[in-house]
Amino acid sequence: MKNVHFNFGSRLSRRALLRGAGVSLSLPLLEAMTPAFAAPAQTQTAKRFVGVSLSLGLHNPNLVPENAGRDYKPSRYLKQLTDLRNDFTVVSGSSHPGVTGGHTAEGSIFSACPNQRGATSRNTISLDQLMAKHLGHETRFPSMVLNTAGMTSPSYTENGSMIPPENSPMKLFAKLFVNDTPAEQDRQAELIRRGHSVMDIVGAESRSLMREVGAGDRDKLDAWFTSVRELEQRLVANEEWIRRPKPAVSMKPPTQVPRDNETIVQRIFLDIIHLALSTDSTRFVTLHVSGNNVTGLEGVDESYHGLSHHGMDDEKLEQLAIVENAVIGEWGQFLRKLKSDKLLDETMVMLTSNLGNASSHDNKNMPVLFAGGGFKHGQHLAFDQKNNYPLPNLYVSALQRLGLEEEKFATSSSTMTGLDA
Repeated sequence: MKNVHFNFGSRLSRRALLRGAGVSLSLPLLEAMTPAFAAPAQTQTAKRFVGVSLSLGLHNPNLVPENAGRDYKPSRYLKQLTDLRNDFTVVSGSSHPGVTGGHTAEGSIFSACPNQRGATSRNTISLDQLMAKHLGHETRFPSMVLNTAGMTSPSYTENGSMIPPENSPMKLFAKLFVNDTPAEQDRQAELIRRGHSVMDIVGAESRSLMREVGAGDRDKLDAWFTSVRELEQRLVANEEWIRRPKPAVSMKPPTQVPRDNETIVQRIFLDIIHLALSTDSTRFVTLHVSGNNVTGLEGVDESYHGLSHHGMDDEKLEQLAIVENAVIGEWGQFLRKLKSDKLLDETMVMLTSNLGNASSHDNKNMPVLFAGGGFKHGQHLAFDQKNNYPLPNLYVSALQRLGLEEEKFATSSSTMTGLDA
C-alpha cells in the first residue's frame, strides 16, 4: 500500500478515508477530526432498530392527541399504552418530502426516496439497510426483512433493489433457531466459496479496467471496487457463522398461522423478533404488516382494506378502530417484552405507514410512534399538518444514535427537532 500523508495542522473531515492499493478504509474518529473546544460526543446507547410498517395506515383522529408536548392527553388508540407513555414519542404533521402516489409509496417508507406519481424513479437505500451495512456484520444475520402476508418490503439495497421478505413464521423460526444438518452446512459453505471466486474475478477485472479509463471513471470504479471488497468481507463473516450452533430458545416453533386475524400473525412475528434480538441473532429488522383478513376479530366482518377505505362511514370507522387498536396493542406488547428484558433503551422501535389517510390515498401526515433507543420520550411532537415536517430528520437522529457519522438521509434537513437524547 502506498504511503498516505495527512496534514494534521488542519482538522480532518469526519469522513476521511485512507486509500491505497485500490482499497478505501474509513478512518476511526480521531482527535484531528474534532473541532477545538467542541463538546464531547454524546454517549452511544442504541444498538438495534426495528421498523414496523403498515400498508393501510392508521386513522389519525383516533391516533393523534389533540394537544402537544409532554402533557398531552392520550388519544383513543394510545390509552392502552399508558404504562409505556415515557417510553415512546408521538410524532404528527410529518411526511417524506416529494413522496406521493398512495399505495405505490410503500417502497419509500424507510428510504424516504421521492416518488412522484407517474414518474419513473429508482429507489435508494432504506434506513435499516444503511444501518446493517455499517453494523450488521456483528451478528449471524445482518438484518431481517419480514412481511406478515405478502412478498413486498420497504427494505432496499444501495442500488435500489427491493429485498424480498420472509413471510412464513415457521421458516423464520427455523432459520433463526433450528440447526442445519451437516450436509446443509456444507452446501451453504460451498455457495459462499463460489461467491468468493466470483468476487476475485470481478476484482481482477476492475483493476485491469481502471488502467484503461480516465480519472473520473477511475474514481467511480474505485468506489465500486471498495463495495466489492466489503461484500467479500460479509461473505467471510457468513461462512464463519455456518458452523456455529444456533441459540436455544424456550418458545415452541409456530405450527400454523390464523389467516383470519392479521393481528395474531403480527404478534407471532413480533414474538420471534423479540427472541432474535434477545439472542443477538440480528439487530436490524423491518416487519411490513400487509395482511387483509381481520374477520377473526370480534365485531369485524369486513376486510382490512375495505375498512381502511372507509369514506368516513361511521360503521366502517368503528370496525376499523377495533382493528387498529389491536395492531397498536400488539406493538405495545412487543415494547413491554423488550422493556422487561432491559433491551428497550438499546433498541429503537418505530411504527409507521406510507399512508396518512388510506381512505384518500394521502401520503401526508404519516402516523409515527417512535420508542426506545435511550431518547427522552413521553411527548407529542406536533408539527404543521398542512406544511409537514420532514420525517427523514428522524432517520438521521436514529443513525446518529447508533454512533454512525451520518449528517443527511434522503431529503432530511437536520436531526429531528425536539427529539432529545
